[in-house]
Amino acid sequence: MNRFLCVIHKQHSDGESWSCLRLMLSSALRCLRPSTCTLALTRQLTHHRPHMGPVETTIRNKLGQALKPEHLEVMNESHMHAVPAGSESHFRVLVVSPQFEGLSLLQRHRLVNETLREELSSCVHALAIQAKTPQQWSSNPSLAKSPPCMGGSKHDNTMAEKLKAGRD
Repeated sequence: MNRFLCVIHKQHSDGESWSCLRLMLSSALRCLRPSTCTLALTRQLTHHRPHMGPVETTIRNKLGQALKPEHLEVMNESHMHAVPAGSESHFRVLVVSPQFEGLSLLQRHRLVNETLREELSSCVHALAIQAKTPQQWSSNPSLAKSPPCMGGSKHDNTMAEKLKAGRD
């Protein structure tokens, strides 16, 4: 990995790019799966932004295989948070599956969390879940709006503005 860093450092010699690179590397290296990390790291460093990243693809595939949903939406909401550009750390999923019939909301969420256990313990920092039965979806086919990111930095002086925007 150090050889790779040296090559990138020579290509990005200005201080700002190097700081950004260092943040992207630390974020990408939180992943435990080498193939996912390599793909995420390559995508971020080349500034190539494909429609769907490797973590999003993995989430989509795992939920599709495990829950056989009638409707599935996976949204990467990382851009709404204080993470480097191109990150795959914050997701929202909408899963409509007959497997949710007879389960409480808590049980549905546990089923989704168990399906994505590996991602939640490594790359994914936050996961918002809407888990509906087909009947619930047909009566209300909508996805809840994501709240604004509250930041998390103690140096962020705009918290009051963000809270106000979240109430509007």
